[in-house]
Amino acid sequence: MPVATVSHEPNLGPSMKTIKEAYDACTRLTRAHYENFPVGRLVPRDMQPHVHAVYAFARHADDLADEGYAGSQATKGARDVMTQEERLAALDDWERQLRAAPGTPGLHFIFIALHETIRKLDLPLSLFTDLLSAFKQDVVKRRYADFAEVLDYCRRSANPVGRLVLLLHGKREEELHLLADHICTGLQLANFWQDVAVDLEKDRIYLPEDDRKTYGVTEEVLFAHRADTAYRKLIEFQVRRTQEIFDRGAPLTKKLKGLLRLEIRLTWLGGTKILRKIEALNYDTLNHRPKLGKADMVALFFQALTS
Repeated sequence: MPVATVSHEPNLGPSMKTIKEAYDACTRLTRAHYENFPVGRLVPRDMQPHVHAVYAFARHADDLADEGYAGSQATKGARDVMTQEERLAALDDWERQLRAAPGTPGLHFIFIALHETIRKLDLPLSLFTDLLSAFKQDVVKRRYADFAEVLDYCRRSANPVGRLVLLLHGKREEELHLLADHICTGLQLANFWQDVAVDLEKDRIYLPEDDRKTYGVTEEVLFAHRADTAYRKLIEFQVRRTQEIFDRGAPLTKKLKGLLRLEIRLTWLGGTKILRKIEALNYDTLNHRPKLGKADMVALFFQALTS
């Protein structure tokens, strides 16, 4: 049975053969997709194709796991609404192509480029399979018992991205990778608390059950979008805990130079700015979604340059 597709990829057709064409297609996909930060712009030109190949892999897999939920606003603009079984089948096929030998007939153009990037830069396959395991988990797991479960998800959904960014720049020191883990986990958590209402549309709750019980926040409260005192205190606790994780990763920028330092610093500032915006809303992320506007982006860029 054919699997539905929801990604926004260029239609290259069967004539797309060369590695350069594959990289060019990844670049078009990357630049066409909405993101807070322009992907691959703060890297040397010869590195951009590798960044775009990695991004395209993750973006497409994330779309397979997350786009087009029936009955939710998330379906707007999506070409198809996929069943859980179709999502898992599509992600399994994505992993099959990841593990396939380079040059295997019928590979998606993303893998024609990605296999070349993995070979040239000696990237661990485990970072990509960790990402896929997190995407598959999103399809089937809708509740998290405690913060340890949330952190395990972040370890696979977010931390590989930071490690790949460092590896793309030739940074293999484990000390740097551990610091990047803190920043990436913090960014993932900030996105969770920012998107509580968005995730509820998918019947997905990342707020740990034991914390919700401690603060007296039931699922009924969440689905009613009742941002009462208990809910606000729960989000305040999560924001404070997330800031502590961000702070543990902050020394990374002092150990880097040039455009890589700027990129990581901008990422750190962007994540912590989301936390400040949540605070400014008095922690009501059930009825308001804090986000970074153009003015924020400009201010953060100059802050990253000067700090």
